[in-house]
This record gives sequence, C-alpha cells and structure tokens, in this order.
Amino acid sequence: MKLVEYDYGNRGDGQKKSSRKGYFFSGFIGAIIGAVLVLLLSPFLTDLAIFPNKEESSGLVSNSEGIKTQNVSLNVETDVTKAVDKAADSVVGITNLQSSNFWADETTAEEAGTGSGVIYKKSGGKAYIVTNNHVVQGATELEVTLSNGKKITAELIGADIWTDLAVVEVDASEITKVAEFGNSDTLKAGEPVIAIGNPLGLTFSGSVTQGIVSGVERTIPVDINEDGTPDWQSEVIQTDAAINPGNSGGALVNIEGQLIGINSMKIAESAVEGIGLAIPINSAAPIIEDLEKHGEVQRPYMGVELQSVSDIPGYYQQEALKLPEDVTTGVAIKDVSPNSPAQKAGLKELDVIVELDGKEIVDLIDLRKHLYNEKKIGDSMKVKYYRNGKLETTELTLAEDEM
Repeated sequence: MKLVEYDYGNRGDGQKKSSRKGYFFSGFIGAIIGAVLVLLLSPFLTDLAIFPNKEESSGLVSNSEGIKTQNVSLNVETDVTKAVDKAADSVVGITNLQSSNFWADETTAEEAGTGSGVIYKKSGGKAYIVTNNHVVQGATELEVTLSNGKKITAELIGADIWTDLAVVEVDASEITKVAEFGNSDTLKAGEPVIAIGNPLGLTFSGSVTQGIVSGVERTIPVDINEDGTPDWQSEVIQTDAAINPGNSGGALVNIEGQLIGINSMKIAESAVEGIGLAIPINSAAPIIEDLEKHGEVQRPYMGVELQSVSDIPGYYQQEALKLPEDVTTGVAIKDVSPNSPAQKAGLKELDVIVELDGKEIVDLIDLRKHLYNEKKIGDSMKVKYYRNGKLETTELTLAEDEM
C-alpha cells in the first residue's frame, strides 16, 4: 500500500524536533486529566455496575434478560370468591363412627367413612345439618368437623333411603354460619356453580371446585337393595364441577353463594370424566322438613307388594296374569296387606296396575314416582288395572304407613 505524504512546505530540522516535543507534552497532559476523571467518577460507576437498571423509589427490578418486574400486593375479589366466602363456613365434615367390638364391655367406635354436610338452620340452641343417607348409614356415633377444625358430636335425626338424604343435629353454640337456600328450578345449562366439601376425607376439608350446570332434570336409576334391578330414579342436577368421594352431602352453590343442590354422587367409569350429580334443593327441601320434624319421610301407603310386568317371564304374563298379548308393561300385585287402602278398594293378588290418575304406569319406578312425588297421605287415587284379561277401575284413599 502506497502512503501518501502531504507536503506542508519546507521546514527545517529544528521545527521538526519542536513539533515532536509538543505532541508528547499534549499526550502526557491528556493522560493525567483522564486518570483524574476516572478517580472522580468511580463511585458512580461502581453503583451503576451493581444496579445497572436502578430506578429510584420505583419498586422495579430487572432480571437477567433486562425485563423489568415489580412486586405487587394483590387483593383479588371475584364473584366466585364472594360466593365461597358466603357459603364455605356452612359446609362441615361428617365422620361415620362404628363400633368394632360387639362383645366388649366398652366398645370403641372406629372411623368407617367420611363425608360432608351443610348447616341449613339454627333454632332453640340446636343447629341442623343436611347430608346424604349413605354418609351416615350404619353409624353408631357421628362427629361433625366445623370449618375452623373444631370437632363436635352429632345426633342423627332421620334418614331417607329413597332420596339419599339425612338430617343430623348438633349444639348451636359453635355454629356461626347457616346456608341460604337458592332456587334450583331456575337453573340453566351453562350456569356457573361451585362445589364445596371434603374430597377424600378431612385432609382436603373445605375444598372448592368450580364448573357449570351441565344438565337439569336428569334421572339416574338407583338400585337400593342391590339386587341388580333399579328400584328408584333420582332426579338430579348434572355438573362438571369436580365431585369426589367425601364430597357427598356437601354444597353445590350458585354464583350468589346460595345452596342449590346437595352433592350426592358421580359417574365413576373409566371412560367417563366430569359427570357429577347433586340433589336439587327444591326437591330436597320437603324431605329435609319431614326428616327434621318426624325423623322420617311421611309418604302415602297403598298396602301392596309389587313387581314390574317387564321383570316377569312372558309365559307367566299370559298364563298367570292373563294379560292381553298387546299389554307388556304395568305393575303386578304380588300381595295385598289386610285392612290396607288397596284391600278396601278391592284390589287383589295378580291384578296388574297400568294407570294411576290417568297417567300410564310402565313399571314399579313409575308407580313409586307418582305415589311419592304427586300424592299425599289422605289423597284419593284412581287406579286402572287388568284382572283376568279385563280392564277395570277403582279408587282408593291413601293412608299413612304405620310400620
């Protein structure tokens, strides 16, 4: 590379030496000034190195990527948290204790299972809790665990196997919150709901899960005597809010924190996910009232032993019941109790009931639903039935079961 030299005119050797001394002196002075400036600015530079993105009184801190974050104190309040605050303290744990040694002088009760319950009333120094029948079934003692962890003894007031509901009583001195009933008849699919209870026992007491109403007025067949044949159809609310063992008897509440269902069961098949079921509070309310006042549900009584025609072989439908060939449904009478409403109305063994009050009766579940849901003690009921192949009609007055 060829260097280009600029000619500034003719200068002597003395001029060249003087110029070199000037350059050296100027550089020396500049170095001294630079060193002084470094010494003066070093505290600031050190602080900046330690806190490269410091902003005075900002609360901001930068991470390794230079992204600023800020520590914030959050106070989150939503419709869900408000609903939980309103309802949670009314939900309790229920422990089923059963005696383990029949022959011992002093039997010790051991935990046989746990569930949940909802405090719905305080009156006369007592508090009343609704739960499921299967939570308290077989108990020799009951223990209630409040939301604050305190345990108190409880007494079973009454239980109903058909609706799977029960009422227990505790001393009200420790009770601070009572559930507010909502209206389950106005529920809509898609409406948000919250399940509160104790899944898997008291370890997870007061657990809250959120979901929606997946369906209303669902009917689920229930085999009460476990003989493989459904005895009843429970009318339930379907929800996808997580309901697990231990949630039974707990609260299903709406977004206002009102009790709209009693969590009862879930469909627990391997291919099924998110189908929880709750008893609608509007259906439960009259049952709860009967259990509290009478210790049982007072239902009307016909005084007959029955069997669905569909469960009877076709040969006997024709030969014993003598039904017309086109009649394959109804309820056959196996036995009639003496002095019962059925006997007084003239009903006999082998009669086949096909209609009540103008409504077709297909099977035993249909008959029970009409009798238990539509009729009361003292009501009259029109019965249409087949006897020896002929269609006949009678009317009976429903009585109270004295058994």
